[in-house]
Amino acid sequence: MSGSAPPVARILDRLEKHYGKLKPVTPLDPYAMVIYANCGYPANDSTCAKGFEALQKRVGIRPDQILAASDKELTAILRLGGIVPELRATRLKEIAARVQRKYAGDLAAALRGPWSDAKKALKGFPTIGDPGAEKILLFTRTAPLAAVPSNCVHVPLRLGWGEAHKSYAADYRSAQEALGEALPEDCDARLRAYLLLQRHGQELCKRSRPRCEVCPVTSDCRYYQATH
Repeated sequence: MSGSAPPVARILDRLEKHYGKLKPVTPLDPYAMVIYANCGYPANDSTCAKGFEALQKRVGIRPDQILAASDKELTAILRLGGIVPELRATRLKEIAARVQRKYAGDLAAALRGPWSDAKKALKGFPTIGDPGAEKILLFTRTAPLAAVPSNCVHVPLRLGWGEAHKSYAADYRSAQEALGEALPEDCDARLRAYLLLQRHGQELCKRSRPRCEVCPVTSDCRYYQATH
């Protein structure tokens, strides 16, 4: 697919008209977001929310509370969030121990510095790669990064923001660079784009069977123009 990308603002406005103004469903504290990401598997907002809510209610999410809980108790709780609960219980203890010992129980304070250092610190936790770290930095307003929804990288690429490559990492970076150039360097604008692109990928612009027949942005979609 070639040609210039459609205006980001116009498409986001149309998506917002369709989906409404969206708000994050995840916690907005960096430590809580790391815990949340490990509370469900396969990791999505449905599985993670179930595990996270049960953990909050039955044990608590503070490092000392997680470290005081038994492996058996954590495993039982995390079973509500999907498969491999034993592994995720181990990871929660690893996260809690790292935050308590290395960051004195305050991960947010450790991220108040160059965003590259903050990103490196976040990637030291289980399951947190570049997309997860960048999401946390954006959602917590630590840095106005052009994060891309990890499970919906195909959405900006289909719209013409970036080019598809042969690897996920290259696809992600291409979409991120395109969005970074098109969006204001502002947390509000980039968070809005993230949430709208994520919802669009979850509801209509699905990876395997996109519902183009009811999509509100087909007139500006490079993928649609090339396949219909």
